[in-house]
Amino acid sequence: MPVITTIDDLKQLHKRRAPKMFYDYAESGSWTEQTFRENTSDFAQIRLRQRVAVDMSDRTTKSQMIGQDVSMPVALAPVGLTGMQSADGEIKAARAAEKFGVPYTLSTMSICSIEDVAKHTTAPFWFQLYVMRDEEFIDNIIARAKKAGCSALVLTLDLQILGQRHKDLKNGLTAPPKFTIPTMIDLATKWRWGYEMMQTKRRSFGNIVGHAKNVGDTSSLSSWTAEQFEPKLDWGMIARLKEKWGGKLILKGILDVEDAKNAVAVGADAITVSNHGGRQLDGALSAIRMLPAIVAAVGDQIEVHFDSGIRSGQDVLKALALGAKGVMIGRAYIYGLGAMGEQGVTTALQIIQKELDTTMALCGRRDVTTLDRDVLLVPQDFEGAWV
Repeated sequence: MPVITTIDDLKQLHKRRAPKMFYDYAESGSWTEQTFRENTSDFAQIRLRQRVAVDMSDRTTKSQMIGQDVSMPVALAPVGLTGMQSADGEIKAARAAEKFGVPYTLSTMSICSIEDVAKHTTAPFWFQLYVMRDEEFIDNIIARAKKAGCSALVLTLDLQILGQRHKDLKNGLTAPPKFTIPTMIDLATKWRWGYEMMQTKRRSFGNIVGHAKNVGDTSSLSSWTAEQFEPKLDWGMIARLKEKWGGKLILKGILDVEDAKNAVAVGADAITVSNHGGRQLDGALSAIRMLPAIVAAVGDQIEVHFDSGIRSGQDVLKALALGAKGVMIGRAYIYGLGAMGEQGVTTALQIIQKELDTTMALCGRRDVTTLDRDVLLVPQDFEGAWV
């Protein structure tokens, strides 16, 4: 086992241990992957302001997200097919998050079902919803999330249709994988993954199989989205879903000031500034570039979260300093899960918390809730340069 000190270390181990189609599913964007790349590279343009001779004792990363106490303002983002990165992956990730004291978000497109995760955890988790054409399915899955005690509904708005994800198409992404010759050659070198997967019965979309009707081939993510994702989703439909849910509502996929204002008007509890990790509209600006303008427009009216591009505790600090009240991490914990299962998710969280704490201290702050733009050096053309 190599010495693990960074998220990139986990990424390299994940690449060696997970089948290519599932690693590529996590580590790819849409079309040319410009937005996918800039989600991370744009963070590097923001520099940190070093301060000295400041009392750095008694530091804390504790905070709150939508009124929930957290050990640091970081939630695990919803990631489809998590249970294909590691057997029973959603359960492993949810347990790691619970023990660490941060929220876990279960995807509609998960391998383990809502009931599976609820059975193996004690803390409430968040549930992410994709809006489907089948209204009966939507009503039922909302009722299932309520019954499981989910403490927030994360409604994803930026996937009414599927982006151009070339790697997934070329790899023939399915859950479970189809035994083509390239797939069998790849799986022959991933014996650890295969052995663990043989020990579980959870190998397809647990929230869908047995719960939805007339959905076509549920082994294929692309066929499911093509057949069932609701292209007519609008703000009126969002308002009706909010009423059906009746609890905390987070709207994920906001990348425009006008959409952020609409989220405020519809009565959401929080928004997540996100471009789906660069997996939807390629050519869109990075999420971190859009964050300051959105915070300036609505940050005093609604809780603003951030997602897309977080790979370190320093990235977390930069997003918080630009006005986010919390962030979501997706790939960062998926690398850990694919590398070492539940322990890998814990390791990813430990790395991010350590980096956040150390950077915060060297910027002269002791409390994560006090971070603001004064700890950053932001290029003059970083925001507001696009017309």
